[in-house]
Parts: sequence; structure tokens; C-alpha cells
Amino acid sequence: MNLSVRIGAVVALATLAAGCSSIRDHRGYIADPALMGAIQPGIDNQQSVEGTLGRPTYTSQFGQETWYYISSTTYQKPFTTPKIQEHNVLAVKFDEAGNVVQADRSGMENVARIDPDGAATPTLGLERGFLQDLFGNIGQVGGVGGAAGGAGGPGGT
Repeated sequence: MNLSVRIGAVVALATLAAGCSSIRDHRGYIADPALMGAIQPGIDNQQSVEGTLGRPTYTSQFGQETWYYISSTTYQKPFTTPKIQEHNVLAVKFDEAGNVVQADRSGMENVARIDPDGAATPTLGLERGFLQDLFGNIGQVGGVGGAAGGAGGPGGT
């Protein structure tokens, strides 16, 4: 084999090997343990929490006002689905005056793994086929003699 063929084979193998590397991905809040530990109930308020940690990932919509700072690191081997490697949640609860009441941290122990059942989500109610979906509304809206059409057409004569 000549030198150019050997170099081409080495380059091809290096390219294939690089394509099989694992992927590490971070999503959400970039957690700093020192800053997260600095939040103190009874001392901090909404302004000091926002100044220390920034805007939350999510806020509660109902009940006691709670700010959530969520960070997750996933790891994916070639040709597999991503797996959560690290997960952190800081939930900061406030009273009506905006003062910190509680700051709870949780991690992987609260991660729920779910497996969807098939490619479709089952629903309650009528299951219709393709042809029923396609032709099901023919004659339903504004039909002659129907409630929308009236006895004599528009104007009801």
C-alpha cells in the first residue's frame, strides 16, 4: 500500500472514532453550591434572592409563592437515549411579604422515570377511524332542515 492510502485510512478511522464519542449536556440553571447555600430563611427576601441567584427557572402558579432553580446534566453514549447524570432543584418559598420562609434542595432521589406506552396517547371518548375523521362532518353544519339552516333557508321564510 502506498503512503496516501495509509494516510486516508488513518483519517477515516479517526473520523469514525470521533463520531462515536459520548455527549455530555447541561440544561437549566447553572448551580453554584456556595450561592445556593447563601440563601437564608428569615434573612433574605425576593430582591436579595434574585440578586444572588438571578431569575428562577420556574415560579409557582398556585398556593404559596415558590421559585424553582432547576439544573440537569445528561450523558449520552453513541446510539442511545440520554440519561440524567446529575439533577438539582432549589425551591425557595416566600411568605406574603416576600421574605424567604424555606429553601429546600433536592436531587436525583426525586427524579421520576416514565415510559410512554406506544406512539400514541390513549384518550377517553369516541375512537374514530380515518374515514370517519375525513367524512364525519359532511352534512353537520348548515344542512337543509337542520337547526342552522331553518325551514326556508336564510331569513326563515
